[in-house]
Amino acid sequence: MFNCFKTGWRHLGAALFVAGCLLSGQVLAADKAHVVVLATGGTIAGAGADAVNSATYQAAKVPVDKLIAGIPELAKVADVKGEQVFQIASESFTNDNLMTLGRRVSALVKDKGVDGIVITHGTDTLEETAFFLNLVIHSDKPIVVVGSMRPGTALSADGGLNLLDAVSVAANPESRGRGVMVVMNDEILSARDVVKTINIKTNAFASQWGALGMIVEGKSYWFRKIDKKHTLTSEFNIDNLKELAPVDIAYAYGNVGAEAYEAFAAKGDKAIIHAGTGNGSVADRMVPVLRGLQDKGVQIIRSSRVWGGFVLRNAEQPDDKYGWVVAHDLSPQKARILAAVAIASGFNAEKLQKAYWEY
Repeated sequence: MFNCFKTGWRHLGAALFVAGCLLSGQVLAADKAHVVVLATGGTIAGAGADAVNSATYQAAKVPVDKLIAGIPELAKVADVKGEQVFQIASESFTNDNLMTLGRRVSALVKDKGVDGIVITHGTDTLEETAFFLNLVIHSDKPIVVVGSMRPGTALSADGGLNLLDAVSVAANPESRGRGVMVVMNDEILSARDVVKTINIKTNAFASQWGALGMIVEGKSYWFRKIDKKHTLTSEFNIDNLKELAPVDIAYAYGNVGAEAYEAFAAKGDKAIIHAGTGNGSVADRMVPVLRGLQDKGVQIIRSSRVWGGFVLRNAEQPDDKYGWVVAHDLSPQKARILAAVAIASGFNAEKLQKAYWEY
């Protein structure tokens, strides 16, 4: 097999040079997709004291350039450039972090020289960041969020392959228009549906509605698309958002009291996500409390603390009568993201309810 890059123009004309490269199976650098890896920290950038430490380690230690350099196979997939946006554990993510990251992604997708974006992220709030970007980034370019369950120093570390798979998906033209995706453990998952189900296994992420596809040896196999609004079809745009509305989650349980709800309202929340039992149920003693807060202008949004919960409107509670909103099948944490974006965009209760059906 001749070496295109050594013989090059010295021995072949332009047409023969390109044809020879293609026939030899070599890919010209100019033909590779350009993928930007935005690093935010997390376990994928973590390090433990020993190779057996798969659950005990320090997150957000390894810079993005070192992550990329540690996976030479990336260069075969795409022209990869790294950028360090944050270096934090994802449980420390704030609304300001989301806005900063969203604005950077929005700027990059407008660059004609960028074909796809990968975001390395800690797994604790990965699903929230992915869903936020799914709502506010107006582009059909592939945007992939990726993490790992084990640090790179551990035996059977999963971050290297996860990142390689994520770049493969971001570089693939077939990934365009599918919304923001999460790549973990060989699967391609929708940012809308994905949820972390366990904290110590590599198959931690799943979707109640199934994967979009999977990756095998760098090749993507697709199974479904999302029939919900996202990215280009979204009414929301990071370029028009100054900040996110203050929204918090109050968790329901036996013997729950009013203290958390009242404290959230007192600090100025525009909405409270009620993470209810079962079908977003509300204890009888809490109904007048929540109605009182609604009367004061705090949106009450019923969600379910059950993974895969599906909250039906006017079931359990007369939502129409009270002016409450239901979060449909969105988890409390994703319900919070949608409410924060929608209320900041001027949505009232009626429009907010419509958004929960459509996104």
